[in-house]
Amino acid sequence: MAWQGLMAEFLQVPAVTRAYTAACVLTTAAVQLELLSPFQLYFNPHLVFRKFQVWRLVTNFLFFGPLGFSFFFNMLFVFRYCRMLEEGSFRGRTADFVFMFLFGGVLMTLLGLLGSLFFLGQALTVMLVYVWSRRNPQVRVNFFGLLTFQAPFLPWALMGFSLLLGNSILVDLLGIAVGHIYYFLEDVFPNQPGGKRLLLTPSFLSVWAPPYRKLLLDAPQEDPNYLPLPEEEPGPLQQ
Repeated sequence: MAWQGLMAEFLQVPAVTRAYTAACVLTTAAVQLELLSPFQLYFNPHLVFRKFQVWRLVTNFLFFGPLGFSFFFNMLFVFRYCRMLEEGSFRGRTADFVFMFLFGGVLMTLLGLLGSLFFLGQALTVMLVYVWSRRNPQVRVNFFGLLTFQAPFLPWALMGFSLLLGNSILVDLLGIAVGHIYYFLEDVFPNQPGGKRLLLTPSFLSVWAPPYRKLLLDAPQEDPNYLPLPEEEPGPLQQ
């Protein structure tokens, strides 16, 4: 059946990408069905720290607005670039990938306090795109058939697209800033003279009680039939 085939295909998606995408879709569905209200999800420091509504620290990353163009646009980029990171530079390093989410989420929350930002899911998406683009600088990206450019320009193209739609670019700038901080601390600074790796994955992510450690955080066995995505393959610039 088509439903079983779709489910089997979804279960082939890496764990973190699958969990985050499913959480975003289910949150939006709950809002559409009026089981939840956006007012229960948005980031509000007063309600978090005074009323102890701590779930807002997570739910503000899961809601991308009502069903519509903006939601599907963001889900496309979340699913695609989260998956490419998890199957590419984070392949077999699921704990490190989870830590990148935690690092980005905490930093965005702190910086979001300065800008009075209520939903940070789009910023997290831009961060994922930024990190992927800096780790794949020679890949050429076709932006909806309109423009073709090298990957490091993609986050800026997304910001320009937000501007054309009349949206605030503050969220995009936040995602780019946090993505650059992560990229610098993880990929640039450790390779400088006297540099060292500062972002060390906490042991509680690497040492997980069974069976969750086996399901989520252990490095998978290498599949001899695994074919890398085109973005992972070395070679000349790709269209």
